[in-house]
Amino acid sequence: MVSIKDIAAECGVSIATVSKALNNHRDVSETTRKSIQEKAKEMGYLPNSQARALKTNRTYNLGVLFAERSGSGLKQNYFAGVLDGFKREAEKNGYDITFISGNIGTAQMTYYEHCIYRNVDGVVVACVDDYLDSGVIELIESSVPVVAIDYVPQKKLSVISDNYMGMAELTEYILDMGHKDIAYIYGDDSQVTEIRKRSFIETVKSRNIEVRDDFLVKGCYHDPRKTELLVKSLLSGPKEDRPTCIILPDDFAALGAYNAVEELGLSVPDDVSIAGYDGIVLSQTLRPKLTTLRQDTDRLGAEAARRLIALIKKEISGDDEPMVIKGELIKGASVRKLD
Repeated sequence: MVSIKDIAAECGVSIATVSKALNNHRDVSETTRKSIQEKAKEMGYLPNSQARALKTNRTYNLGVLFAERSGSGLKQNYFAGVLDGFKREAEKNGYDITFISGNIGTAQMTYYEHCIYRNVDGVVVACVDDYLDSGVIELIESSVPVVAIDYVPQKKLSVISDNYMGMAELTEYILDMGHKDIAYIYGDDSQVTEIRKRSFIETVKSRNIEVRDDFLVKGCYHDPRKTELLVKSLLSGPKEDRPTCIILPDDFAALGAYNAVEELGLSVPDDVSIAGYDGIVLSQTLRPKLTTLRQDTDRLGAEAARRLIALIKKEISGDDEPMVIKGELIKGASVRKLD
């Protein structure tokens, strides 16, 4: 294995100069620095992570805690996009990634214990519905640098999608299309769900329209089958008593809504309008294209990585205000203009 001593001998400089050049110290001239770095690359030099950790007191390893109850894992389109953005930004800054779980082989440990075991510099917490889990709470309240995604814990950094304004913009568009009888199938209990639900109700009421209790229906995120059953139930009554538009918890659930409408011998949007949330690629391959609110998953993940790295470097404090990322309305073709 090539060492710093070998590079120093090849370049005719001291070991200290090589070390400084490889670590981009400013007291080495740019010409010398580039020459040493090129020679190191040519010789196949790779830095020793353990030695670097001892020297810098950092492992350049970021933990990712992704937890959700549905069992979808990283196939969950929204968070897959967020974590992809996080991964690319972390790698660009020289960090590796370790997924945090409650198991190491057959051994059980808490999320916090796993972070200590893997010696991560910090961890991003991305939970669909598990922020009240005792293990998640223990980690968030620990001394490990933490950035939460789509959740705002006390005195901890967070990066959140603007769920209130996103749902308001989507609802305003549906109202502007002439709909008054709007049903909302919302997702599992979470901070995000409560924000979107409140936004929907307040936006509808701002137009002096009452929200029917039976048009507010508890569903699940990322569950087309359950959504299909709920949509069928909403459309089972007399035509004059049905919603003219149904907002779903997410775009993947729209598959279940489209299936329900088809099985009932109806069509989207002629008989009932459908709207989703998230703006995943799949939503624009449906026919008709889904009306939805696209969340900027790439930026959410990238900003979470930037904030976590800045926190680790002590460039920012852990009690900064949440960073709010705005979404974008995609009008699609699944919401019909009423006369």
